[in-house]
Amino acid sequence: YDPHQAAVAAKTVHAMNKKLTELPVPAAGPQEQIEHRNTIVRMVQTKESHAQICKQELLILWSDYFKPEHLSANPDLHDTFWKAAKLCSYNKQHVDPAKSQELMDVVAKISEIFQRAEAAKKK
Repeated sequence: YDPHQAAVAAKTVHAMNKKLTELPVPAAGPQEQIEHRNTIVRMVQTKESHAQICKQELLILWSDYFKPEHLSANPDLHDTFWKAAKLCSYNKQHVDPAKSQELMDVVAKISEIFQRAEAAKKK
């Protein structure tokens, strides 16, 4: 188990959201418009697939790795994962860099919880 893949996926979602919001509007020519549309489609597909990867990785950690003893050490564990899963879903449906930043932040928080749990196992 490792939250690294979730973090990479969240970072990709954020990068695609930023690129989509910064993408310049094409010239009026039909070829430029087609290329622009195709670029948007590729970015959206990448964003959505990585949001799903992030969600899958997080749900595996939540349901398979974390145990009741982790909950006692981290009382907001379930709420944190629930929020992360909801942010993954939101980011699949919307282009919102602020929400993808929130996703990266909550994945970082989960990574910290995971690292503390791993360190406790070694004591």
